[in-house]
Formats: sequence, structure tokens, C-alpha cells
Amino acid sequence: MASRDRYMLKNNLGAEVEIYLFSSEVNLSEIGPYIDYLREKQGVNSIFVNGTTGESMSLTVAERQILAEEWCQKAKGKMDQVIVHVGCMSLKDSQELARHAAQIGADGIAVISPSFFKPSTADVLRTFLQEVSLVAPSLPFYYYHIPAFTGVNVLAKDVLEGIEDLIPSFRGVKFSGSNLMDFGQCVSYSRPHWSILYGMDEQLLAALALGAQGAVGSTYNYIGCHINKLISAFEKGNLVQARTIQFKMQELISYAIKQGFDVGVNKQLMSEVSGLSLGPPRLPVKPCPEALTLALTQKYHSIFPEH
Repeated sequence: MASRDRYMLKNNLGAEVEIYLFSSEVNLSEIGPYIDYLREKQGVNSIFVNGTTGESMSLTVAERQILAEEWCQKAKGKMDQVIVHVGCMSLKDSQELARHAAQIGADGIAVISPSFFKPSTADVLRTFLQEVSLVAPSLPFYYYHIPAFTGVNVLAKDVLEGIEDLIPSFRGVKFSGSNLMDFGQCVSYSRPHWSILYGMDEQLLAALALGAQGAVGSTYNYIGCHINKLISAFEKGNLVQARTIQFKMQELISYAIKQGFDVGVNKQLMSEVSGLSLGPPRLPVKPCPEALTLALTQKYHSIFPEH
């Protein structure tokens, strides 16, 4: 087995990747160009596949397997790590995806909480995560915490307590929540070989101050290069520059939220900025209206005129 350092996601910038749907069918042809774009234009060096932005919960197990395999194959030699999200409403489906991720050479797996029949306590959620990990024990395991989507209001810190006793391969959290006290307690509890990654793009600087070791976010698909600059400025102690970049991000995200920001809107903005043909989202997410696409694109270029 490789050393523990092999499994750490320290100071990496992860991008939640989009799915590719044309007439509601998965299209693999843009994955190669997408990886090149992320690496060359945005400075993204690790990717998080089949997550929220990837509309994973609207995909079949078979579709998720096809996409994960293609991402892993195309990313070889180009990306440092590919983390595949395998969480589902069904434990059996999650286990099937976890086994598959191990077979295709993924660098790690992440699991979200089930959200229809919700775990009522941290103990129940830990047990669910453990059952998924058991079928792929050699893969680094990450808990994907996103309470605004799951409606599971169990503190991430409570989930982490004693988790390595159940999941020896546990390597960290993708924390996509706004509760910075809970996030800070996760960092405080963290082990040296874990990575505590933050996923609320508009609050990244605050998370870095609390000890975040990386960032995974949907907007990094088109402002990843600016996030790298923010992280670099923070590490150098240049808080003025770091704040300036964070405030620009907040201006864009705030504007988008007022206009009706969702996965479909985010995907269309990514298409406009990158020039890639990503296709429409899958129902129940609606395609972004043309007028909103134009307004958001103009706003983006006004804030980041160098792109």
C-alpha cells in the first residue's frame, strides 16, 4: 500500500464536475477537453466527480459508473487525484458504486448522507458510512457534508467522533455547510493524515482562517484561477488581496442568487465561460433562460474582465 501522504488532499483545489446531458443522455465526448480546461485555464489539480454540481442524484447507477470511469481514465497523468462521490439513497447502490470506484482506479470516494429516510443521529450516519467503506477498504474515504441539500442536521463534528475506529480508511470531510463553528471543530478534531475541505465558495477565506486545507466548489469550474490566487495570498499573509478576491466572488454569487442561482444556471455559466458544450441539466432542474445566461455572463466579465 502507498504511504498515507498519498491519500491526503492538502492545499489542492478541487472542482465539482458537471455531467454532460444532451437530450437527457450522458455524453462523454467533452470530458477530455473539460479536464484540459480545468488544468490549463483554471489551475485545478484534483476533481470531485458525480457530486451535487454533477447532478448525481438525477443519474442512474449505470450512468454514474460510466462517467466515473471516463473521468478516471481521462484524468490519468493530468490530475493529481480523482475523488468519486458514491453516495445514494440506497445503501446497496452506494456499495455498488464504491466497489466500482475501486475497480477503475479512483483515488478516493466520498459519501453523502441519505436524505429521504434520514439518519436521526450521528451514530446511525456513521454506521451507514461504515457499511459503504467496507466494500472498498483500500480507498481513502471522505464524508460529504451538505445539510442544505440533504436536510440532515447532524453536526459534522459529531459524525467525526470515533469514525476512524469504524472506517480505518477515513481521510477527511468535504464540508459544504455555512456553520463555521461546526467546521472549526472539525478542523480542531482532525487527525494529521486527514484533509478538511471547504465547499461554500463564498466563505472560503473564513474557512482558510479556521484551517481549511483545500477547497471543493462548483464555481471553481470558472473562477478556479482566482481561487488559487486567493489561497496563495492567504498563505503569504496578504489578507487585503485575499479579501479583494473573496469579495469579487461574493459579488458574483450574490448577484446570481438574486437572479435564481441553481445547478442549471451554474452549468450554463460554466458553458459560456469555458466554451465547452455541456448541454442542459436533467429534470427537475430547469435549463437556464437565455436572458439570465446573458445577464450572468456580462456580470462575470465585469467582475473578472481578464477572462
